[in-house]
Amino acid sequence: MTTSAAVRIRKWAKEALVAIIIVTLAAIAIDMWRSQSMVSGSAPDLPYTTLQGKEVNLIAMSQEKPVLVYFWATWCPVCNFVSPSVDFMSEHYDAVTIALRSGDEKRVNQYLTAKEYGFATINDPSGKISQEWKISVTPSLFVIDKGEISSVTTGFTTPLGMWIRLLFS
Repeated sequence: MTTSAAVRIRKWAKEALVAIIIVTLAAIAIDMWRSQSMVSGSAPDLPYTTLQGKEVNLIAMSQEKPVLVYFWATWCPVCNFVSPSVDFMSEHYDAVTIALRSGDEKRVNQYLTAKEYGFATINDPSGKISQEWKISVTPSLFVIDKGEISSVTTGFTTPLGMWIRLLFS
């Protein structure tokens, strides 16, 4: 490799690193701004039954290990990218998802089957649960640890981002 090629590669790498840092900081700032109006502190009690017939008690579930709570919708384009990651994470961590204004139980079940998602889902056709949690954007992800909300993120996130939030909650 010639010296000028090496210089160009180093310059490109530095510019790419700066761009990644700027995008990351902007995403963190946007996430903090979006989540400031959402519920914080103690997690709202979520005594519901999933579409799969399982009783959910987030406070009890989160006593031994963190629980991922994912608010999503069938009509949400970003959720199409985040939901597969949540499905993957649900194989390794407790996860409860809430389908927001996505139709009746039959429609949501058809969607879950078509996408081959195995995560536990509570249907929120009227938006009552999302109002309790003060959800302002989908998708929204919460990590609940010992009944307390330890992390909130909105919009796109990766399995690595979810894993880090769960690990360090």
